[in-house]
Amino acid sequence: MKIEHIAMYVNNLEATRDFFIKYFGAQSNNGYHNSSTGFRSFFLIFEDGARLEIMRKPQMEDSEKTVTRTGYIHLAFSVGSKEKVDELTDQLRNDGYEVLNGPRTTGDGYYESCIIGIEGNQLEITI
Repeated sequence: MKIEHIAMYVNNLEATRDFFIKYFGAQSNNGYHNSSTGFRSFFLIFEDGARLEIMRKPQMEDSEKTVTRTGYIHLAFSVGSKEKVDELTDQLRNDGYEVLNGPRTTGDGYYESCIIGIEGNQLEITI
């Protein structure tokens, strides 16, 4: 068994799509639009085949995204090396995204950084 894809609602589909293309090398389909419901989505495909569906509906709730909330908390991306973790973290910081911690080696041996990315969503960057 494998996870087929992860999905998340977002306020700005195009900005979110462009964020994942720019920083994480995603490729996007042409999008989907259901004109009767107003639902729109893009599937983003990453180098290893993992897929993220980003979606938008006319009426959505946008609750505060606290770092220690229950439920899904972050997406983790493996970038292949410590150097790439450092480079991407610096790039995101320089582009105005909040770095919560790292890059660092955690107590359980991961080399990672955690950032608050597009629309307040937490992302982990690791080897």
